[in-house]
Amino acid sequence: MIPVSGGKDSTWQVIQCLNAGLTPLAVTWKTPSRTAVGQRNLDNLVSLGVDHIDYQINPKVESRFMLRALERYGSTAIPMHLALFNIPLRIAVKFGIQLVVWGENSAFEYGSANQAHTGFKLDETWYRTYGVTHGTTASDWVGEDFTEQELAGYVGPLSDELERSGTHAIFLGWYFPWDPQTSLAVACEHGFQCEPTGARTGYYDFADIDDDFISIHHWLKWYKFGFTRLFDNLSLEIRNGRLTREQAVAMIRARGDQTPYADIEKFCRFVGIEEPHFWKICEAFRNRTIWKQRESGAWYMPDFLIEDWPWT
Repeated sequence: MIPVSGGKDSTWQVIQCLNAGLTPLAVTWKTPSRTAVGQRNLDNLVSLGVDHIDYQINPKVESRFMLRALERYGSTAIPMHLALFNIPLRIAVKFGIQLVVWGENSAFEYGSANQAHTGFKLDETWYRTYGVTHGTTASDWVGEDFTEQELAGYVGPLSDELERSGTHAIFLGWYFPWDPQTSLAVACEHGFQCEPTGARTGYYDFADIDDDFISIHHWLKWYKFGFTRLFDNLSLEIRNGRLTREQAVAMIRARGDQTPYADIEKFCRFVGIEEPHFWKICEAFRNRTIWKQRESGAWYMPDFLIEDWPWT
């Protein structure tokens, strides 16, 4: 089994597994905000020669869940990560599929060489720590807002179920060097399409293009940590020797504010709130350790990477 989306990494994973002689079942959690280019890329991925399950959760449940996650943790993506990690594993156990092939170990690729982050296996310890769910499971959200039945799509198999079934979940990035430019080149050779209007968020015009709401998840790091998806992408480019630090800083200056206003507007319509309410929620998660406020009311970060950044 290969958990896939409409992204270039998913296409690369499928190609690698097909080249290895495997017969994959591809499984997708269908985002409620899938884009047209994401759908085209997913259709192309399936046409490469795989069976495919497109699993969609009740959008009314997802809209409420995303809003509650934003209110409680300042994260719109907790439902997404609960779904995309647990749906494939639940199906694998159900059908006796013993190998689940994930992509990169994100904790390692975007973290450090600390041995605690490395490894080939996606297990419960990794998921609890690096699964971007704030350590919660679906059962933690059952109560006033949700029933167990409503959240069934977010529930994964327990560790002992995985062990009894013999299902192993591995990171393909443990076995092959992980480089977004390399996977892009291979994916494009097999029909993958980039976003024609440029990068939705960050540096790459080929990443995060299959979902209108993922940009909000990345953007919220600006409030919490003082950097954005652009910093993530440029760090990889520096690490892979394609940019210098000076060039990356210049790129951040040139790109400027990347607040995804159009996607925020769509999100507010989806979850049923007015935009001023959205901004009020986000403001509660601004990290006052790194953010300071001037007498004018403008927020800024002292000693920011770029001295003359246009704070507003």
